[in-house]
Amino acid sequence: MKIIADNTIPFLKGIPEEFAEVTYLTSEEFSPETIKNADALIVRSIDKCTRELLEGSCVKLITTATIGFDHIDTAYCNEAGITWRNAPGCNAVSVSQYVIASLFAVSLRKNESLKDKTIGIIGVGHVGKEIEKRCLALGMHVLRNDPPRAAQEGEQGFVSLDEIAHKADIITVHTPLERKGKYATFHLANEEFFSKLKRKPWFVNAARGSIHDTSALLQAKEKGLISELILDCWENEPSINPELLQIAAIATPHIAGFSADGKANATRACLEHISSFFNIPNVRIADVLPPPPAEPTINLERFQKNRIEQAVFHSFNPDKIDKSLRNAPPKFEWFRANYSHPREFSAYTIIKATPEERLLLERLGYLCE
Repeated sequence: MKIIADNTIPFLKGIPEEFAEVTYLTSEEFSPETIKNADALIVRSIDKCTRELLEGSCVKLITTATIGFDHIDTAYCNEAGITWRNAPGCNAVSVSQYVIASLFAVSLRKNESLKDKTIGIIGVGHVGKEIEKRCLALGMHVLRNDPPRAAQEGEQGFVSLDEIAHKADIITVHTPLERKGKYATFHLANEEFFSKLKRKPWFVNAARGSIHDTSALLQAKEKGLISELILDCWENEPSINPELLQIAAIATPHIAGFSADGKANATRACLEHISSFFNIPNVRIADVLPPPPAEPTINLERFQKNRIEQAVFHSFNPDKIDKSLRNAPPKFEWFRANYSHPREFSAYTIIKATPEERLLLERLGYLCE
């Protein structure tokens, strides 16, 4: 069989070659001519699987190493009999790590504890659940908004957007991007939503850029309805709004889900889909492993203060990539393609922790001795 794979899919090379002829292409090289004889595609969000690309090809399966699938024309695939599969939950822990590290960074700048703050999580799926778990570990109060889940599970435990707007000190969005339908999320955070904010919250978008309306977000910040912005996702990526970049407390080039662990999870999911669809046994999925961290042991005695925060920053600190993006916004996609994927909390072992620190760090996901 023939597989065409994006050449930036991590930890893939050497494994599908055992059962397929594999060609690796850059996103620019994906074309009707280059993919026409492929049985399967392994893609990223930058690889647009449109009717124009796929029509007349031999493609039977598209696997994407991403949670989202808005880069795949699913309607055409269904019409043409092309199966498509995504990797739900693959980078949920990675995004939660990004959010927690970013909240810590802002809280230290403002000299404000996260404990007892109320965070409103809009979208409590794979990612939202991971964020909820870690926020509760930090002693935060959590408000959950997820209309699809509330419809299936009942309203108890979920709140309205209005309640989040009225009560939250921090608001973070983790929904898919849906432009139409009952649960549309396109410009969910719009002028009407921001006008209802009561507590000048921090606003976090590490989901999809178009969940917020850029003009409304700029206006809300200008009016003081929002006090801090943490943005990993932007409208019109990679051509991001320069004014929004300037006023954000933390600005990153859509890399929240880019941990090495999340990347490995996504690659494994793609291989599992190919193995299942084409009935290929003994695919070496377990060999898809991220490299160990350079410093896997974190000795808390190294830090004179803010020991929990410093342990988190040892795993992932948003400041470096934030500075890079501010210095060169046009390199948005370059930063994504050349990002040094951090390991997640579970790859690190904490030593010299107090019993209280140990309990918290284990709840965040660390190993402790």
